[in-house]
Amino acid sequence: MASTTTNDLKNGMTLDIDSDLVQVMEFQHVKPGKGGAFVRTTLRNWRTGSVVDRTFRAGEKVNRAFIEKNDWQYLYRDGDDFVCMDNETFEQSNVTAEAMSHAKDYIIEGSSVTLLKYGDEVIGTELPASVELEIAETEPGVQGDRVSGARKPATLETGLVIQVPLFVEPGSRVKVDTRSGEYMTRA
Repeated sequence: MASTTTNDLKNGMTLDIDSDLVQVMEFQHVKPGKGGAFVRTTLRNWRTGSVVDRTFRAGEKVNRAFIEKNDWQYLYRDGDDFVCMDNETFEQSNVTAEAMSHAKDYIIEGSSVTLLKYGDEVIGTELPASVELEIAETEPGVQGDRVSGARKPATLETGLVIQVPLFVEPGSRVKVDTRSGEYMTRA
């Protein structure tokens, strides 16, 4: 594990602090008029998702953790776990629902997902900015009911419920923003 100083912190950097894997959400170097400089940080725990504020002395050494990103293909559910296959080695691995986090709302069998690994542990996922999914269930649109901007609930093939325009029918494919969970356009 590489060591770095608090002076070199950047947003998004991952650190191993007291056996906790944390990501720097934001940081601020503070140099008061009196006393030594310090670095105020907001850290998010990769495993629990909790966010904590922590202050370090300027120049204090911290352990940097390197996260490996690999493209995997989601194959199927096995109880609460998701079975994924590495696209390069064809190795299969069970990924917990906690590690999949919100990705489980946007993937179907055969979807690609980027797994974030620290050693042998899967700590999270990355998805593309948008995905195309099929509408499994929604109320049919009524002729003449075309109020501008009106929305109705629709259930996607993954089970996620989103708001869609009135003209979207069951069986339609739609593009969904994975960051906000909002309808973007018809596919």
